[in-house]
Amino acid sequence: MNVLEVESVVKEYRIPGQPPIRVLDGVSFAVASGEHVAVTGRSGAGKTTLLNILGGLDRPTSGSVKCMVNAGFVFQSFRLMPELTVLENVILPSMAGTAASRVVRASDRAKALLDKVGLADRAHHLPAELSGGEQQRVALARALMCEPEIIFADEPTGNLDAMTGAEILKLLMGFGGKPFALVMVTHSAEAAAQCDRTLHLENGRLAPFMV
Repeated sequence: MNVLEVESVVKEYRIPGQPPIRVLDGVSFAVASGEHVAVTGRSGAGKTTLLNILGGLDRPTSGSVKCMVNAGFVFQSFRLMPELTVLENVILPSMAGTAASRVVRASDRAKALLDKVGLADRAHHLPAELSGGEQQRVALARALMCEPEIIFADEPTGNLDAMTGAEILKLLMGFGGKPFALVMVTHSAEAAAQCDRTLHLENGRLAPFMV
């Protein structure tokens, strides 16, 4: 079963008085349940633009994206709320429209996720008190808070040293519990090699991936 279907996606940016700049040019692919897909390409190839469209953070100029399941997002720059504690950051995605009776359960799940990523003892710290690797672990726990069936990850190891990046990748690929599909933008050949398949963006189109 496919959890994501992308059909003929085009993305253009328009500047008054200039021809439109086409970043994505007819991108089509699907992702199956539980499948891990890497998206590679040079800087400026449109990888992050594509991921933002897949995750609903941006809209295509034309074409369609059908995400049939609940999704989570992991950002390269973490994007944690600086005024919230680690625990509060993880709980945050579950709070929209949440009844008071569910807050305790949400807190329990957030604590369990922090324990799985090795940060149970940092639950009441602020993001500024954490290392980059610790912040990315918090971001991963937050992405998993609402039990997504697909995660969109934008260079999840890009701001980390090699050893810390490998630890984050191991968590992302082998996280216990309910399996999820993954679409991961990456410049890392090592990260891409751990996915089931690789999509390579070139000039706004999917091109054959060359090892």
